[in-house]
Amino acid sequence: MNLGFSEEEERWKQEVRDFLNIELPAERMRERAALEIGSEEARQFGLEFNRKMARKGWLVGGWPKEYGGQEWSFAKQFIFNEEISYYGAPRGDVIGKLIAGPAIMSHGTEEQKRQHLPAIAKCEKSWCQGFSEPDAGSDLASLRTGAIETQGGFILNGQKVWTTLASRADWGVFLARTDPQAPKKYLGITYFLLDMKTHGVIVRPLAAMGLGNHHVHEVFLDNVFVPESCVLGGLDKKNQAWTQIVGTLDLERSGISGVASARRMLEELVSWARENDREGKRLAQDSLVRQKLAEMAIEIEVARLLSLRIMWMQSQGIRITSESSQAKLFSSELSQRLTNVGMELLGLFGQLERGDKWAVMQGRIENAFLVAVSNTIGGGTSEIMRNTIAIRGLGLPREPRKP
Repeated sequence: MNLGFSEEEERWKQEVRDFLNIELPAERMRERAALEIGSEEARQFGLEFNRKMARKGWLVGGWPKEYGGQEWSFAKQFIFNEEISYYGAPRGDVIGKLIAGPAIMSHGTEEQKRQHLPAIAKCEKSWCQGFSEPDAGSDLASLRTGAIETQGGFILNGQKVWTTLASRADWGVFLARTDPQAPKKYLGITYFLLDMKTHGVIVRPLAAMGLGNHHVHEVFLDNVFVPESCVLGGLDKKNQAWTQIVGTLDLERSGISGVASARRMLEELVSWARENDREGKRLAQDSLVRQKLAEMAIEIEVARLLSLRIMWMQSQGIRITSESSQAKLFSSELSQRLTNVGMELLGLFGQLERGDKWAVMQGRIENAFLVAVSNTIGGGTSEIMRNTIAIRGLGLPREPRKP
């Protein structure tokens, strides 16, 4: 396993950095930091940036050219995602790029590909993900949303929660139970592509720490009609959602973005420690501070190596089993440890939010500290990740269910 990049890949890294230095200079990022999270101004800022990337073919650079991508190698994708995250660039339609698009590309009909993939690549349509429910999060097979087959399609009824940006999404990927009598609960689920403007789709905001009321929502499906053409892969793929979502969840759990953001945050904390005193002593000279920052530096490097391993396995065509769960588990728990260190280091300044004239780093540490609480829940809880590692990675038996 070669942990370095080729000369060509290093040139690509510099090209990405040059683009970001032009499009997201320090003053623009300060402007973005001053915007209210989830506000229309913040949304427009992100749209403007992502549409520039779309015009370059960079928004979905790893996709085939026929669908608007550039067919980047896994190494080029890794470099791009790392640099974008390190610079704190607006993420745009993450669900469309990483969840809906790849699912449609892998399992969709030709009509579904023609309808949806170019629109995602051009930043013309956005997506949300309707998987989790009040009683079905990491254990998706427990979902209760039902879909009854009718003339020309299905009638959906149920509730979804933690649906990010549902109020602004044009389309959504939704799971619903189409066969309640299936011998195993995961066998009777169907994957739907849902037009969010369909009658009966009700979206309500949920308050979430650090995110405001504009990001996370609950979605109610009240006798929503979905045509059979919106079953992922066509009507023949009814009840086959489980095989379609396994790869989707691995994509969600295998990214480098959180690691790059953590590295940037650590660098800012190190600068703060070098430049500020506490009780008449420079923070960087405090042995406890130095030990904690050094430990974070080690853990960030470990997290990056876990992500590099996944990238290498993908480039070699090696099947990923528990590796994405390892990376997701470690990086999500690292985010909590790092933001805890940040809050301790900043002291009372760490409690100040963006907009306050005394806020350090535009309040990013305080915001990241709040957001980090959900990192070990969204995309699969830490408990589920450990189960996956135990079963897929170590070959341990499943824990028997209690009667």
